[in-house]
Amino acid sequence: MPRSQYEFQNASGLTLSGLLEMPEHGQPHATAVFAHCFTCGKQSRASTRISKALAEHGIAVLRFDFTGLGGSEGEFANSHFSANVQDLLAASEALATTHTAPSLLIGHSLGGAAVLHASSQLPSVRAVATVGAPATADHVQHLFAAQRDDILQAGEAEVTLGGRRFTLNRQFVEDMQSHHTLAPLAKLDAALLVFHSPEDAIVPIEEASRIYKAARHPKSFVSLSGADHLLLNADDAQYVATTLAAWATRYLPATEAPDAQPSEMPTPMPGEVVVRENDHTFKLDMQAGGHHLIADEPTEYGGSDAGPGPYDYLLMGLGACTVMTLRMYATRKQLDLTDISVALQHDRIHAADCADCGDRPADARLDRITLRITLTGSLNDAERQRVLEIAGRCPVHRTLKNDPVIVAELTEPT
Repeated sequence: MPRSQYEFQNASGLTLSGLLEMPEHGQPHATAVFAHCFTCGKQSRASTRISKALAEHGIAVLRFDFTGLGGSEGEFANSHFSANVQDLLAASEALATTHTAPSLLIGHSLGGAAVLHASSQLPSVRAVATVGAPATADHVQHLFAAQRDDILQAGEAEVTLGGRRFTLNRQFVEDMQSHHTLAPLAKLDAALLVFHSPEDAIVPIEEASRIYKAARHPKSFVSLSGADHLLLNADDAQYVATTLAAWATRYLPATEAPDAQPSEMPTPMPGEVVVRENDHTFKLDMQAGGHHLIADEPTEYGGSDAGPGPYDYLLMGLGACTVMTLRMYATRKQLDLTDISVALQHDRIHAADCADCGDRPADARLDRITLRITLTGSLNDAERQRVLEIAGRCPVHRTLKNDPVIVAELTEPT
């Protein structure tokens, strides 16, 4: 699935880190925000799997780290449930600015309680789904019940949550305690879907019952029999996403679903390659003859890693040409060469570090492509050396060495 980094600021001016999961082809017919579980993050298995699966159904999903978690700025000790709700509102506002306002909110565990609070403040939201969520935020206090009095008396204390150490302060605990009523559910003006496992050992099934009873119709409940709280089984997360996507179509804006196939590319002329944007980030559709390829950038550079990058294709072109040239030579000379492989690497070096770069300033920066050629077969030393020389005669190699003239022209859209 196309995925891109997505950053935005919350009400406190902190930068929150998110990932925007988009459909593979076409535009999404709805957008959603996913709120992760307590102390988890945008990379949790449930968050990742559900977001990807929803994107497969044409729903764009923004999942992000709450303040002080994952890649988001701030201190967890200064975060609290009210801050989580504010972060959700900030995420929704950001989506409304860059794409469209979310019509679906999804919350896992405490994130579920947060989306129930946030939804009443977001007119665009038409559907809300919770997964293993408590009815009220104060339920989470049982996770640090042994240290609660120490936190209130001393102002803060260190606790272990999910196997990690966190410092919680008095404001955090008092904020949790203040969210103990079901009043927000009475204000919920959106369709509700409650997922919960009867075997949930963290948030008991009774919490789902409280949510369902307090909410108004339309509301639905789906039992996740056999699932654990974190949905560690991929099949459980996939089931949630598939069911959620089917349910949401009844309540989300009625727009056309994304195309099942890529839109038609211009037909290349003989010897021509066509490259065109796919998702207005770095993902590209490329057509060569009857072959359709994808190019992209890694996620760390803002892409979705849906395909090789431009330099990867450059190296693959040179590598392919080299292997083909060597095979032609070996066949013509009837060499006992059973297999050929080439590993290529591109880097930039100083001229001073290059023994074969001619008379250039020592501090000049040069592009260097290294080919590591592996030959399998019964070749003597002279034959191996000759094959190495032939590698430099491949047409792509010669094109790169000849400093080709590149001409850019503007044409009108068709």
